[in-house]
Amino acid sequence: MATAVGVRQEERWGAGAEEDGEYSREGYRGKDRRDADDRSRRAEHYRDRQERSKREEYSRGRDRRDGEERYWRSGDERSRREGEDRPRSRRDDEERPRRNGEESYRVDEERRRERGDREERRRRDEEEESLEEAPKVVPEKVAVPEKASGRSGGVYIPPFKLAQMMKDVDDKSSVQYQRMTWDALRKSINGLVNKVNASNIKNIIPELFGENLIRGRGLFARSCMKSQMASPTFTHIFAALVAVVNTKFPELGELLLKRIILQLKRAFKRNDKPVLLAAAKFIAHLVNQQVAHEILALELLTILLEKPTDDSVEVAVGFVKECGSLLQDVSPQGLHGIFERFRGILHEGEIDKRVQFMIEGLFAIRKAQFQGFPAVLPELDLVDQEDQITHELSLDDELDQETGLDIFKVDPDFVENEKKYEAVKKEILGDDSAGEVEDGDKESGDEDDEDESDEEDEEDREACMIIQDETETNLVNLRRTIYLTIMSSVDFEEAGHKLLKIKLEPGQEMELCVMLLECCSQERTYLRYYGLLGQRFCMINRVYQEKFDICFVNQYSMIHRLETNKLRNVAKFFAHLLGTDALPWQALAYIRLTEEDTTSSSRIFIKILFQELSEHLGLRKLNERLSDPSMQESFDGIFPKDNPKNTRFAINFFTSIGLGGLTDNLREYLKNMPRMIMNQHVPVPSESDDSDADSDTSGGGSSSASSVSDSSSDSESDSESDSASDSSPEKPRKKRRT
Repeated sequence: MATAVGVRQEERWGAGAEEDGEYSREGYRGKDRRDADDRSRRAEHYRDRQERSKREEYSRGRDRRDGEERYWRSGDERSRREGEDRPRSRRDDEERPRRNGEESYRVDEERRRERGDREERRRRDEEEESLEEAPKVVPEKVAVPEKASGRSGGVYIPPFKLAQMMKDVDDKSSVQYQRMTWDALRKSINGLVNKVNASNIKNIIPELFGENLIRGRGLFARSCMKSQMASPTFTHIFAALVAVVNTKFPELGELLLKRIILQLKRAFKRNDKPVLLAAAKFIAHLVNQQVAHEILALELLTILLEKPTDDSVEVAVGFVKECGSLLQDVSPQGLHGIFERFRGILHEGEIDKRVQFMIEGLFAIRKAQFQGFPAVLPELDLVDQEDQITHELSLDDELDQETGLDIFKVDPDFVENEKKYEAVKKEILGDDSAGEVEDGDKESGDEDDEDESDEEDEEDREACMIIQDETETNLVNLRRTIYLTIMSSVDFEEAGHKLLKIKLEPGQEMELCVMLLECCSQERTYLRYYGLLGQRFCMINRVYQEKFDICFVNQYSMIHRLETNKLRNVAKFFAHLLGTDALPWQALAYIRLTEEDTTSSSRIFIKILFQELSEHLGLRKLNERLSDPSMQESFDGIFPKDNPKNTRFAINFFTSIGLGGLTDNLREYLKNMPRMIMNQHVPVPSESDDSDADSDTSGGGSSSASSVSDSSSDSESDSESDSASDSSPEKPRKKRRT
C-alpha cells in the first residue's frame, strides 16, 4: 500500500515537474538530498545508541561473569552441585549470544596482545639461551640448579656457596669449573665498575687488575658502557678507569672505543637522543684522557653540524663543552673551524631559540677559556703523558664489536692461560700483592706483621728517594693556579691577597711576574688592574722589582714578536710601574734609540712608553726626571751623543711623537757639537818639548819655580784665548786670486 502511494506520489511530482519545468525538477532533487541526509543522520544516531547499549550490556555481563568465576573457584563440592542444579534464567539465555557475538572482539584483542607478548618474551629467552648456554658436565659432588643459564647468570648463588662449589671441583680444566669462574669474573667486574668513584678509584684499580681482564675484556667493556649509560654524570670517572687499564691492556681500550663508536652510529641513525648524548659524552672524556685521538672528536662534530637539527646541534654543544678545553690546546685551528660553523648556524636562524641560546652560551664559555669545564680533573689525572696509548679510530672505519667476547666459551688451555695472567698480574701489581692473593688463608697476626714491615720499608725508601719532576707538572699546575686566581678576583687587592697565600718555592717569583704580564697582554685593552697588582708586588718585596726588570729586558728583546695590541698593553704596564717608582728607572738603560738598533715594533713600544709616562707624570716632571745628573748613564741610549746622526734621529723621534720638550738639552748639545769638535783638533805640545823644558829648569829651584808659574800662566792665557775664539763666530775665509 505504501509502495503504491509512493509511486503515485512520484508520478504526480514527476508530472508536476514536467509541467513546471527545469526549476521545479531541481527543487525536488534538493528535497530528496535533504531527506537522504536526514535519514543518514538518524541511522548514525541509532547506531551510536546501539553501540552504547552494547557496551553497557557488555560491562554488566563482565561483572556477572567475574562473580560467577569467583563463585565456582571458592565454592566446595556442595556449592558447585547446587550451582549445577540451579535453574537457568531467561536472562542468562539472552546474554549468552551477546557475549559470544560482536562484543567478544575486545576480549579477543586483549588475548591476542597478551599472546603476542608471551611469544616475544619466549623468542627473546630462546635467543639468549642459544647464545650463552653450553653443555655442562656436573660432577656428582656438586648440585647445580638446572636453570643456571641465560644472560643474567640464572639462579642466584651466594658468593660463599659458589666459592665452596669451586673448591669441590677437582678438575680445574673442566667445563663446569670454567663456567663457575666465568660467572664469578662477571660478577666481580660488574661490582668493581659499579662502585668506582673519584675517591676510591685508586683502590679499585688494583682490585680490577687482580681479575683476569684478558679473559673478561668483553665483560669489562659491556659493564663500563652499561654503567655509563645508567649514570652519565660519572662518565669522567669511567673514562679515567679505562685510561688506566688502557696503559696495561691496550686491546681493552680499543674494544671499548669500537663499541662506543658503533653505539653512537646506531643512535644517530635511529635518532635516539638519550643514547647519542651518552655515547658522545663518553667519547669526549676518552679524548680528554688521550685514549681516543682528537681527530675522532672533530669528525663527530663535523657530522653533527653538517645537516644541523635541534637535536644534533644540542649534542654538538654538549660535546664541545666536555672536550673543548683539550681541543683548544691540541687543535686550535680545528676548534676554530667548528666555532665558525656554530656561528653560521646561529646566523641562519633555522633552529629553535633554545638551541640558539645554547650556542651563545658556548661562545661565552669559549671566551672564558672553558673555565669550569676542565679536560681532566686533578684527582683523575692518573696517567703520565709518556704512558698514554692513543687509538686512532675513525667514524668511517669498519669496526667489529666482537660480541663473542661477552658470552662464555670453553677454553681448552684454561689452566695455562690462568698461569700466564698470574705472571702478568705480578708484573703489574708486584710480588707483594700477588703473594697476598695466593696466601689469603694465613693468620691475621702474620699479615699484620708483614704489612707493618712493608710499610716501614716503603717509608724508608720514600725518605731516601728524591723525585725530580722532568715533566714540569708542578710548574704547569702553579701557572694554572695563578691564572685562575688573577682572572677570578674582583679587584687587585683581592688578587694580591690570594696570590700571597700561594706558597712559592725560591726562584718561582718569576713565574708570577710572567703570568701577570701574560694575562695583561691577552686583554683587548689595557686594564689598570694589572698595573696596580704589579705595583703592589714590587713595593712588598724587592725580589719582584728584580724579576720585573728581567721581564722588561726579555720583552724588549722580543718586542718584534708581539702583536700591536699586546705591545700596547705591555708598554702601558711598564709605564705604570716606572711612573709609580715601582720599577727602577735604570731599566731604561737597555733601550738604545738609534736607527740601526730599533725596529718599527720597538719604536712603537718606546713611543707608547714615554707618552704614558708623560700623561702620568706630566712633561715638566718627566723632563726633570730625565735630566737628573745621577741617572744620565742610564739615559745615554735614549739620548745618544756619540754621533750627530744618532742625536738627530732621537730629536726627530721625540718631536714626531709630541714630546719635543724632552730634547732641549740634546738640541743644545747638537748645536755646540761643531765647536767641541774644533777644540779637540787644537795642537798639543809634544813630549820632546816637555823634556827640553824639564832639562832647562833642572838648574836651580828658583828657576824651576819660575818656569812652573810661567807655564801655568801661559796655559791659562791660552785657555782664555781659546774660549774667546770659540765664543766669537767664525768668518768664512776668502780665497786668494792667483
